[in-house]
Amino acid sequence: MTKADAPLAAPMPAEWRDFFALTKPRVMSLVVFTGLCGLLAAPGAIHPVIGFTAILCIALGAGGAAALNQWWEADIDAEMKRTAARPLPQGRMRREDARDFGLFLSGTSVVVMGLAVNWLAALILAGSIVYYAVIYTIWLKPRTPQNIVIGGGAGAFPPLIGWVAVTGDITLMPVLLFAVIFIWTPPHFWALALFVQTDYARVGIPMMPVVAGEKSTRRQILGYSIALLAISVAPWAIGGTGAIYGIAALVLSGAFVALSVPVAFRTAGADDRMTPEKRLFAYSVFYLFALFAALVADRVLLA
Repeated sequence: MTKADAPLAAPMPAEWRDFFALTKPRVMSLVVFTGLCGLLAAPGAIHPVIGFTAILCIALGAGGAAALNQWWEADIDAEMKRTAARPLPQGRMRREDARDFGLFLSGTSVVVMGLAVNWLAALILAGSIVYYAVIYTIWLKPRTPQNIVIGGGAGAFPPLIGWVAVTGDITLMPVLLFAVIFIWTPPHFWALALFVQTDYARVGIPMMPVVAGEKSTRRQILGYSIALLAISVAPWAIGGTGAIYGIAALVLSGAFVALSVPVAFRTAGADDRMTPEKRLFAYSVFYLFALFAALVADRVLLA
């Protein structure tokens, strides 16, 4: 029996709410939104039913990968305050049910995407699921403090998939949208990791603050935030968007850098409540929603 199959508690009958919780709905909302924005911003047209199917498949794929993540990490989740209330640590379902649910959602999303939309989008979707459920969850996360840096690619696929669902090919513009989320992920997640690092240390997960220390993590947050400013305006610089997106990218990313500065230079004990870190984390979520909303507004208003 592997650690992924070891029982945590006597399982109670699972409800639909427990299966829904396995999909990480809060994370999925951002995945669906960025995928939808990639689809709406892409040149060309797509039938509304096919477009809806593409976004549904992105949601199902993300939910399936999240379920597989929780199946594998159930023992770790049980020891962390942030995740202890999830269905598996609470013993509300069998681990094999979570695994099978994740495999079903993942497989269904890829097949439907291929049959109803196009197979290139389906291939990228399959890659994103494997990236998160296997490369990040099983391989990177327990082994290297660069887990978030490399594993950030898993969450960066949705706008690329949405774009390819419309166009059927990959160009520089969707690659830049991928890069925006890829560069955004480390400062977003490390801001969270700074104020929950004791959880990660307790279960032996080598997150950057635990392994490299707070000082190094804080400096890297600022460095990635500056890089994010550069990459976020790149779609405007290459002529892929208009001024609406470009100005929004400058303002939003400038604010991101500004909020990163007090995080980068905060000294130990200066604010035990981690106010700057929590403020940056909250803003980082708003940032991605606002930036991709500006991308769609630019496409719609300047078309």
